[in-house]
Amino acid sequence: MKKIAFLFVAVLLFSSHDMFLKQSSHFLSQNTASTIELFNGTFEESDNIITRDRMIDASLVGNGKRTKIDTSQWTDQGKTTILNFTTGEAGTWIAGVSTRARNIEMDSEAFNRYLEHDGVLDMIAWRKENNAMNEAAIEKYSKHVKTIFQVGDTRTDDWNVELGYPIEFIPLSNPYELKVGEELAVKLLFQGEPLANQLVYIGSDAAHGHSHDHDHADGEDHDHSHGTTQLRTDANGQLRMKVTEAGEWYLRTINLVLSEEEGLTHESNWATLTFEVQEEEQEIMAEQQADNQSDGFPSYVFVIGGLVMLLVLFLIVRKR
Repeated sequence: MKKIAFLFVAVLLFSSHDMFLKQSSHFLSQNTASTIELFNGTFEESDNIITRDRMIDASLVGNGKRTKIDTSQWTDQGKTTILNFTTGEAGTWIAGVSTRARNIEMDSEAFNRYLEHDGVLDMIAWRKENNAMNEAAIEKYSKHVKTIFQVGDTRTDDWNVELGYPIEFIPLSNPYELKVGEELAVKLLFQGEPLANQLVYIGSDAAHGHSHDHDHADGEDHDHSHGTTQLRTDANGQLRMKVTEAGEWYLRTINLVLSEEEGLTHESNWATLTFEVQEEEQEIMAEQQADNQSDGFPSYVFVIGGLVMLLVLFLIVRKR
């Protein structure tokens, strides 16, 4: 019976992996009703909702101001939790969610499978080196996720605001000034300090659709089956990721360590960051569309006005 209970817990754990804040588009108009989806599962699919009592913090940051998200702004749609909000003025914005810690108990087999499944390679290596593969685990875990999105075409510095989560990714430049083929430098903080030699997985919605068969530089280790890249932070807690194609990109990591807290064996803090990179043609079209708007009037208004003026001038000249 105990074995069945352990396997049941393992199934629950395997169906609730990473957490991501996702959007159908990270490029939004000013002062408009919008939504952000909170996935708890994989990057492609949410396996269950997040109840409001699990959220220690939910915030929006933009135009130099951090706003607490009210619980009434969340709704549930199937297995996905939806944030409903209205965008503010133009700028680069952040949304973040930090969850309350929970404990989970696993036998050795379930724990080892979980570590392998979610790519916690350092703990697997430690257990092998210390003959601990047969030891059960009681793990305390919490998740801390962020997304960066662009409202309008004005870039602001809100993208680098630290939310103070136990673990979080901070870009070192604005992702919305990034073009395909360029690199983005990111730092990883744990308890406000740089986290060195931490394994980080990087992927995109496009990468999950196919495998990469070509060689990669910079010593990157690619997981062909899941379309992700493995990188490690340097001594300063930083890494550089190359954006190889347009789409929604993510970074994810699990910092799992031994715990000295009574009743626990391990503690983990999970972090993800999502943002979007457009094709250069899309970016040019977006800028042109923004340039064609003035004082809230669409471009066709000015085209029609210009034609009317030409017609009036023609009639005046003809009459004379």
